[in-house]
Amino acid sequence: MAGRLQPVLAGVVTALVGFASSFTVVLAGLRAVGADQAQAASGLLALCVASGCCAVWLGLRHRLPLAIAWSTPGAALLVATGPVPGGWPAAVGAFLLTGLLIVTAGLVPALGRAVAAIPAPIASAMLAGVLLPLCTAPVRALVEVPRLAGPVVLAWLLLHRFARRWAVPGALAVAVVAIALTAAGPARIDAAPTVALTAPAWTLPAIVGLALPLFLVTMAAQNVPGTAVLAGYGYRAPLGSALRVTGLATALGAPAGGHAVNLAAITAALAAGPDAHPDPERRWIASVTAGIGLALLGLGAGAATALVLLSPPVLVEAVAGLALLGALAGAVAAAVAEPDAREAALVTLVVTASGVSLLGVGGAFWGLVAGWLMLLLFRRRRAATPSLVAEPEPEPAAPARAG
Repeated sequence: MAGRLQPVLAGVVTALVGFASSFTVVLAGLRAVGADQAQAASGLLALCVASGCCAVWLGLRHRLPLAIAWSTPGAALLVATGPVPGGWPAAVGAFLLTGLLIVTAGLVPALGRAVAAIPAPIASAMLAGVLLPLCTAPVRALVEVPRLAGPVVLAWLLLHRFARRWAVPGALAVAVVAIALTAAGPARIDAAPTVALTAPAWTLPAIVGLALPLFLVTMAAQNVPGTAVLAGYGYRAPLGSALRVTGLATALGAPAGGHAVNLAAITAALAAGPDAHPDPERRWIASVTAGIGLALLGLGAGAATALVLLSPPVLVEAVAGLALLGALAGAVAAAVAEPDAREAALVTLVVTASGVSLLGVGGAFWGLVAGWLMLLLFRRRRAATPSLVAEPEPEPAAPARAG
């Protein structure tokens, strides 16, 4: 019975961690590009339902742990971009165009191969750079809210030592108790937010400044690391199918305010790793369960949403960071496994983790670009460097004898 429930429990944890660790970023991003409170709530609902439907469909179809999530780096990009010419309708048009671009990447084999051809050390380093800031949250939480974070970290340490599979659920349970004991009162949360549809509009500044960067960031910081996580656990992701499904879901969810749906990068390890189930053939149940759980959270799990809102954001991030320390270790190990690509991988990690934004594009994309350029530079330099070992000179031919 425990073996049957293990992937279901892992899926529940994946949904809770995925939702709680970044839904505030989504709301902030949607508000930054012009959504009002109702439109932002509608966008969050659309993302949850779209992600859940994609996870269930892809998991059942391919029998692989294909965790689906919204684009957290994309939401951060929205915050950095701010209002766009044309207002919220232009932002919705950019979301719709982003979905169509993702579908195109899944339909055109050359584009899909270009994404899949990113060297594994670079992709792993970019994943490590995405994970690193979140994995430092437990340290920040111990400093900022020690009375809440201390018991959570202690519970995780003890359970990780003696019952590893229960470490993250145990930490979540302790966090729930700590929040409930310190909460001043219940939050007023609408358990079933309404859907606020907006007719899309298109402006050139929104297309160039928002749609294209959102597509690139979603591909580079979510879909590529997502495939890398799956590859690290022995799965070959059906990238073309995943891009078509998530791109279509993005386009359909755009009028309701959803910005981008994609392969999960940060929470993918929770569904694909051995903690989800010892048998790799059974881990798809975790991603399907996570999809159902995420859709239910979006539809109106009022108590869970109120509990998250009552919590200091750093505490929620701390629980997610504890859950992803193993994924970070695996990503770092894969990034530095090849000596010839080590420097390029480290450049990728540093640039990605820096969180810099240039030309409206976040650090994950620039980390990918910097690492790839470093890789090409070092390969060309090694190819151009003459060998230090002198080749033996050919022996002179023996003189012919007169016959």
